[in-house]
Amino acid sequence: MLLLALDTATPAVTVALHDGSRVLAESRQVDARRHGELLLPSVDRVLAEAGLKLDAVTDIVVGVGPGPYTGLRVGLVTAATFGAALDVPVHGLCSLDGIAYAAGLEEPFVVATDARRKEVYWARYADSRTRLTEPSVDRPADIAGQVGSLPSVGAGALLYADVFGGVRADGPEHQSAAALAALAAEKLAKGQEMLPPQPLYLRRPDAQVPANYKVVTPK
Repeated sequence: MLLLALDTATPAVTVALHDGSRVLAESRQVDARRHGELLLPSVDRVLAEAGLKLDAVTDIVVGVGPGPYTGLRVGLVTAATFGAALDVPVHGLCSLDGIAYAAGLEEPFVVATDARRKEVYWARYADSRTRLTEPSVDRPADIAGQVGSLPSVGAGALLYADVFGGVRADGPEHQSAAALAALAAEKLAKGQEMLPPQPLYLRRPDAQVPANYKVVTPK
């Protein structure tokens, strides 16, 4: 087994290789505006560090979000392209689950990432491997009663520390493909089902067709 994991659902452009037992190489660069520019060089970098070629990959793992539309689709399209070119399966995982796994907590806690528009993407967990709620997008003030008393990790929790009362400053802020790959390796080894590689946006993209858009056709 050789898993190529990637995620662009957060400001981190992150890629990792995992052989089913351990992480062989990882790259992570935090830049919310350069997902498309940074992703493929990151793939090249981890392959070179591991001394492997792309055709050695047996599975692709991709974070499906939730995340902003533009950044998220970069990773999903790249994963789908690699899967088709290599004729290997593409597995999806909730990006919040990767952050939860990296947190390593064995008590109830919350993962929250920055959704912009003064909102967060978030979910509650029983432990680092067990999500209790479906991912949601909300204004922090609207969920204060659900998250305020629990430990929390992620950029969203740090950004709204007045609401997320138990922020763990030592926890992961953004996604790590190494954690995503390790979680996927565990699930594959146990025969557990994963998500299809389809985007989990939770809301419509910022760009919209104007309401009074006029179609002009040639005469």
